[in-house]
Amino acid sequence: MNAFPPFHYFLLAILLLIAVKAPTNRSTEITKNSHAKRVIGAIIDGSSRIGKEQKVALEMAMEDFCEFSNQSFLLQIEDSHGEPIRAGLAAIALIKSHHVQLILGPCTWEEASLVADIGNKNQIPILSFADVTPNWAIEQWPFLVQASPNQHGQMKAIAAIVKSWEWHQVTMIYEDTDSSVNGVLPHLFDALKEAGVRIIHHLSLGPLTTTNSLSKELERLQSGQCRIFVVNLSFLLAIRLFEKANKMKMMENGYVWITTNSMTSLVHSIDASIISYMQGVMGVRSYFPENEPHFQDFYFKFCKKFASKYPEEKNHELGIFALQAYDALWSVCLTMMESNKVGQQLLDKILLSDFQGLSGRVQFFNKKLAPGQIFQIINMIGKSYQELGFWSSKLGFSKTIAENVTYNSSMRNLGQVIWPGGPWYTPKGWTLSTTAEPLRIGVPTRSLFKNYVNVEYDLLENKSLFSGFSIDLFKATVEQLPFYLPYNFYPFNGTYDALVEQIHLKKFDAVVGDVAIVANRYKHAEFTHPYTESGLVMIVPVQSKTCNKAWLFLKPYTNAMWVLIGAINVYNGLVVWLIERHYWPELKGSALNQMITLLCLAFTTLFSLHGKKLHSSLSRMTMVAWIFVALVIMQIYTANLTTMLTVQQLEPTVNDIETLQKSNAIVGCSRAAFVGKYLVEVLGFNPKNIKNYTSPDEYAEDLINREIAAIFLEIPVAKLFLARYCKGFTTAGPVYKVGGFGFAFPKGSPLLPSIIEALLKVFESGKLRELENSMLASQVCMDVESYDEIPSLNTNSFLVLFILTGGTSTMVLVIYIFRLDNSMLVHKTIWRLMLAVIRHWSHGKKWFFRRVNNARISNTRETIQL
Repeated sequence: MNAFPPFHYFLLAILLLIAVKAPTNRSTEITKNSHAKRVIGAIIDGSSRIGKEQKVALEMAMEDFCEFSNQSFLLQIEDSHGEPIRAGLAAIALIKSHHVQLILGPCTWEEASLVADIGNKNQIPILSFADVTPNWAIEQWPFLVQASPNQHGQMKAIAAIVKSWEWHQVTMIYEDTDSSVNGVLPHLFDALKEAGVRIIHHLSLGPLTTTNSLSKELERLQSGQCRIFVVNLSFLLAIRLFEKANKMKMMENGYVWITTNSMTSLVHSIDASIISYMQGVMGVRSYFPENEPHFQDFYFKFCKKFASKYPEEKNHELGIFALQAYDALWSVCLTMMESNKVGQQLLDKILLSDFQGLSGRVQFFNKKLAPGQIFQIINMIGKSYQELGFWSSKLGFSKTIAENVTYNSSMRNLGQVIWPGGPWYTPKGWTLSTTAEPLRIGVPTRSLFKNYVNVEYDLLENKSLFSGFSIDLFKATVEQLPFYLPYNFYPFNGTYDALVEQIHLKKFDAVVGDVAIVANRYKHAEFTHPYTESGLVMIVPVQSKTCNKAWLFLKPYTNAMWVLIGAINVYNGLVVWLIERHYWPELKGSALNQMITLLCLAFTTLFSLHGKKLHSSLSRMTMVAWIFVALVIMQIYTANLTTMLTVQQLEPTVNDIETLQKSNAIVGCSRAAFVGKYLVEVLGFNPKNIKNYTSPDEYAEDLINREIAAIFLEIPVAKLFLARYCKGFTTAGPVYKVGGFGFAFPKGSPLLPSIIEALLKVFESGKLRELENSMLASQVCMDVESYDEIPSLNTNSFLVLFILTGGTSTMVLVIYIFRLDNSMLVHKTIWRLMLAVIRHWSHGKKWFFRRVNNARISNTRETIQL
């Protein structure tokens, strides 16, 4: 429980000496006079616009209720002039002199805290209009009730506005009062944190802040980077702030001002001269239904009465504070009308109130008025303001409040906002500090590949020189920024984790280099989008794939190709045998001998049979076509086989990490990178089997000598390694997903969104690809050998040749058959021999010989007959 404000103890001691502290006697007195007129007290600040509106609203509420209920109530209003001591004295006067049964007000927590203690001693319910009532106060003073909504809903609306425009940091300007410190700031902090926004500066202003002090505070804010200001000040102090900010040119382009309900709900009372130096200010205020008939009737009566009562006020419109006072009095009167209870019983009845008031639904939860769910967003323009739209809890932004309205999570759809200075474009929310020095950017000196980051020391100029892909990319990114960004590079000789931690330690403002984006580094910094491919790969030596292959001689052609070659050989040999068998003694004899001769002829004509031995022009035609095709096939076979034997085909020596772990093999990684930790914690390697390196040459040497079985590199540097050592190594196994390389900045840095946007522009312009190609070109191996397997040739490659020789043989066979005598002998002999050959292949060797002998006997008989 929070302690009661220390500076109030003295005031309370004096007031309680004066107060009538006899609750028992008082209750008895009221009971005896139960038929007397019931008195309701109210404490307002008659010197403020809020107090004036509340006074008129309370008087109208009493008049309206008496007319409605035909009952008599007495309203006694006391003026505190905004001073806590006067509020306490007013409470004592109401209790002692006027015998009130309940007190409404006052408006500030400083006043309400004194009145609550006095009311609690006298068992008088206090319905405070203060916008903040701490929970500890409700417990300490059971008779205290907050009759105004708390600030939590309003703070969520402000956080939603900030999030809509993608601002990441804000400055909070608040009044140095208990209500702001204990009520507003915690709610705003929680709401902004939930939206991913930080409060980076706090400016506390007291009611008695001098003009000189205010100027110094604004100068301090002006020299900073943040340009988003959330203002939670009382009405008069807020006007002083904006008047001074306007003179200091802080109401111009780039600035954003957002006001809370304490200021925004009174904009209707501001004249044009004050609005002139608040142009572009955006505000959030409580919503109340203005289109209800009851409200319209009340509105016209209020304006008329307010104008007659306070003619010095130029604007006679009402705000939420008047409506809350009206509804509070109606809640009390409705309760008193139903029963004559006092003290705690009266309070319990009031807390059960549930009706539709002018300000909205009137209900109490935990002795506080139910928080507002809808807030209106306005924009100060010209001589007045425009209503941009509404924000509803759990629904979002909308242009109107209706049943079928469309809600959005962003207020960008509400329409054009006029910002301070009048720009149509959205302010980015920050700027470079006018007193800031150039950014201190840390650069790693332990980069494994100097193509990414290379740091050299120039003895002549006594300074460090920075070059490489990452450096060039950062420079190209800075060139895309819409503002000038000074920076200096500084070398850092340490691990990458330690380098990123320097940002958290405020030693560097950013880090540029081949820094991988990994989760544990987010404890100290935030990163841009990765500018390289993401992943971790394993690189291993390669070995020959074709050594000790017994059937390598068959590889030049596919199986289907070999079958087709054999078939076309047999077919061509059969055609030649049919044509030449009458001329060659070798082609005669037994059927077995002729079959063997036919097969030999089919495969030996390519090497031993010459055209002069052939007697028929038809057989010569067949052989010419076949020899041509065979020559092409033989030459291509020789060339393909030679290529397979001479060009080395390679495969990884290790295919996965399981093989490495089972064999207890040694693996390598960079000494400065995160990879070693990843191998142990994620992939499960033994720390003793991990060897750290500082140069790619050491990698290559130990891989070749088989001192290590594999190395693990991020994909960007793996590409460089394979480009440099293109013959002996390759990647193996899966790609392990890790973050790519990125630039690091402080957490919540306002510069980070602009850097990310500029980096995306570099991506889209093609500059990134240009830098990558330039880097890889310097590592290209000129006599790169292909590791791809040479494919076997299939039938599609020789289809035309086979059609040529097959078609030629078929045509020759047809011509040969029709050039013979038409005698049945010739035809029968040929077809019987063909049938014998076919049946031999179908039924076996034994059956074949039987048929051949039968055919021979049949031929002999026919010859004798002829």
